[in-house]
Amino acid sequence: MWYVYILRCKDNSFYTGSTSDLSRRLTEHNAAKGGDYTSNRRPVEVVYKEPFQDRSSAQTREAQIKRWAKKKKAALVSGDKTLLMQLSKSHD
Repeated sequence: MWYVYILRCKDNSFYTGSTSDLSRRLTEHNAAKGGDYTSNRRPVEVVYKEPFQDRSSAQTREAQIKRWAKKKKAALVSGDKTLLMQLSKSHD
């Protein structure tokens, strides 16, 4: 099982990633071993996760979410489907 996840960083920004082990990955991010972006924005917390059967599907979805503006990511995190659709120009 693979996951696309969104972290909320200490500065209230979002980080999107994918992994097959969400617990390990969160530990890495909070230990400053999870990438440059999160290393200076700790602590981070998982605010959204979405399961996928394979790595390819997870990475495709991760790339899609990374193109989104912060407001659209916030709508996804909060589960506001109406706002999410309003913010979707191409409905991808």
